[in-house]
Amino acid sequence: MNKKIGILAGMEWDHFPMALIERINAVPGFEAELAKIDATPENFTKKYDVLVDRISHEVPFYRFHLKAAMLAGTYCINDPFWFSADDKFFGFSLAQRIGVPVPRTVMLPQREYIPAIDPNRSLNNLVYPLDWEGIARYVGFPAICKPADGGGWRNVNRVDSMDELMRVYNESGQLVLTLQQFIEFDDYVRCLVIGRDHVRMIRYSVKNRGYLPDKNFLPAALEARIIDYARELNRALGYDMNSVEFAIKDGVPYAIDFTNPAPDMYPHHILPDNYEWCLEKMTELCITAAREGRKNDAGHSWQRYLEKKSSHPAAPPAATPAAAPRAAAAATARRS
Repeated sequence: MNKKIGILAGMEWDHFPMALIERINAVPGFEAELAKIDATPENFTKKYDVLVDRISHEVPFYRFHLKAAMLAGTYCINDPFWFSADDKFFGFSLAQRIGVPVPRTVMLPQREYIPAIDPNRSLNNLVYPLDWEGIARYVGFPAICKPADGGGWRNVNRVDSMDELMRVYNESGQLVLTLQQFIEFDDYVRCLVIGRDHVRMIRYSVKNRGYLPDKNFLPAALEARIIDYARELNRALGYDMNSVEFAIKDGVPYAIDFTNPAPDMYPHHILPDNYEWCLEKMTELCITAAREGRKNDAGHSWQRYLEKKSSHPAAPPAATPAAAPRAAAAATARRS
């Protein structure tokens, strides 16, 4: 029986995802398709050996389904539990602890709260007002103010003074922001990382937000150091598919952004040779994971518990209702 691989994709479906499907289907013993995700029962059994997730950050239903699929034994790229829990600020804290240089960064409490929060009664744990002068001394100006869980350059602002910082903060609503030292970089690179080990370092123009075709533009030792940092970050984060950005100043690569579990893979964005590399490495990863029956890292409590209880029989499903509501029956009929 063929190993089945499903791809979850959004608007890009007819670019990288379809090309990946074609590559996988050319390998005997493997079958790939755009994954079909229906209403999901609690006793869900796996349909795919591997699921590649390119869209669940925008479609919450898919994220919930991926968790159920992982429980059923599907290998998910990337782990939906960690994808849900990860954030930019945690990433900076982790990077610093594993020896990867990062800019000075401070997380700021949100400016506004949901209506149910009474600032006089609900925020007893919060130190306020903040020591803005101390924060500014630690980070320095210029600085970058951006969401702690953001992405796609949304709500990213450069601030050059305390007045600008206060303006951005006061307009931030319920966003949790980070204030980060701006690195006046000499060069900038973005690394595409597949399978935690394979790294493609590409020169990147921040001004034009585009990849550059330049080759051999860094000293070999610095390039090797960047590639090693990219591997270390992805191994620590557990990502099989990610992009990592470094701002290089005076020979030091500072990790700027490295929690991008569904990185841009449009061929006209990342350039043809890099696109081909991504296709090759993702094909290898999917096939290897399916062939090995690979499981996601057993770091979750429920995984460890199930491993100990592997001989314990599953509970049977609840009794079937005597009659389904007419609306439900009609909906089922329309979908069949």
